[in-house]
Amino acid sequence: QVQLVESGGGLVQAGGSLRLSCAASGSAFSTTPMAWFRQAPGEERDFVAAISAIGAITYYADSVKGRFTISRDNAKKTVYLQLASLKPEDTAVYYCAALSDHFSDLRSPDDYNYWGQGTQVTVSS
Repeated sequence: QVQLVESGGGLVQAGGSLRLSCAASGSAFSTTPMAWFRQAPGEERDFVAAISAIGAITYYADSVKGRFTISRDNAKKTVYLQLASLKPEDTAVYYCAALSDHFSDLRSPDDYNYWGQGTQVTVSS
């Protein structure tokens, strides 16, 4: 069983920055790829970024590439998402998730079996 708890969301002006954190429990964290997704009201849950188990490989959605940075600290069992140059369209609830052992598409939320409760990010114009 893995529990994920996000924090760090808030209200920020366009162009600003935030750092989201996701604290994990469970012994398998250091061997589990992790990701961030986001969901705006009335929209589907969209892939934002993913990171391999030891942090050597990262993936980003085109919409956030160059602005967001995913990282992890396995000693602290925490994954981070640094958000910069924020835009109003980045407004959403941000979720961290743990990739399941058997996946076919790491950009699909269906391939993640543990989720946090989400943290709200609101970007004002």
